Amino acid sequence: MKIVVAMPVTEQQKGWLQTAAPGHTFYYADTTAAVGVEVPAGELADAEVIIGNLSPKLVQQAQNLRWMQLNSAGSGAYVQPGILPDGALLTNATGAYGLALSEHMLAQLLAMMKKLFTYYDNQKQNLWQDAGPVTSVYGATALITGFGDIGSEFGKRLKALGAHVIGIRRRSTDVPPEADEMGTMDHLDEYLSRADIVATSLPDTPATRYLYNKERFAAMKKGAWFLNIGRGNCVVQADLIEAVQSGHLAGAALDVTDPEPLPATDPIWQVPGIYITPHVSGGFHLQATHDRIIQIACENLKAYLSGQPLKNIVDFTTGYKK
Repeated sequence: MKIVVAMPVTEQQKGWLQTAAPGHTFYYADTTAAVGVEVPAGELADAEVIIGNLSPKLVQQAQNLRWMQLNSAGSGAYVQPGILPDGALLTNATGAYGLALSEHMLAQLLAMMKKLFTYYDNQKQNLWQDAGPVTSVYGATALITGFGDIGSEFGKRLKALGAHVIGIRRRSTDVPPEADEMGTMDHLDEYLSRADIVATSLPDTPATRYLYNKERFAAMKKGAWFLNIGRGNCVVQADLIEAVQSGHLAGAALDVTDPEPLPATDPIWQVPGIYITPHVSGGFHLQATHDRIIQIACENLKAYLSGQPLKNIVDFTTGYKK
């Protein structure tokens, strides 16, 4: 069996993979990229397994592919018709990103609430000036849409700091330890009016595209903070600009935008109160994330070779993990 690894791996990680599938042939792409990885087309003809986010146009050439393990939690580009051969399995890296993304969101949130961005701007002007009152996570109500691995890890951190955490999932569930309440998307607008902090880690699906629009920003409490670490196209950016510029929202932090890369001419770059990072919260920036992605791949390799069920199988209809 040939296994194409279309993501960067260390020598130690190669050892983990080869221990999981002894005696099988591995091809390792020479890459530092997390997405859109390229490999020679000749290496794909006999590939049965792909690990990593190989460029979708190249996946179409892997006609003998039986299983693809993504290094991302999102799978939107790979669930489109004609990308994977009929019958091939697709699994994602759900469970690898909660630590890195939740810490990134917490850093963004606290920087906004404590006006650290303002003080940094003042520092560059040699300006010793009090920027006025700040707000606190303690006692705040936080609404998190997309309460899977990433959302629940963020909820755990907010709850530890004294927030009342409301998690939103597609289906009704029991309240996990990371939340104080749980709800479904059907009642999103009711929850928005209660929240001091609104954070979203939703994937790209037809149901989530442009979910946060003018009406939903208007439904939020005046002075609320908004964070998006899921996909840029779940936000109507022009409506977010209006909500922040009008003073209705206190501020917004985005690690994802629509489109990406964000053009230098996009007006959202220059909006006071909107803080942008270039989709860097995940990827391989944190070593623990990189290691966990490989560990998930190894666990699934062992399961695949022994005929056991795989973890994180993606539903091609919804784009979510089943």
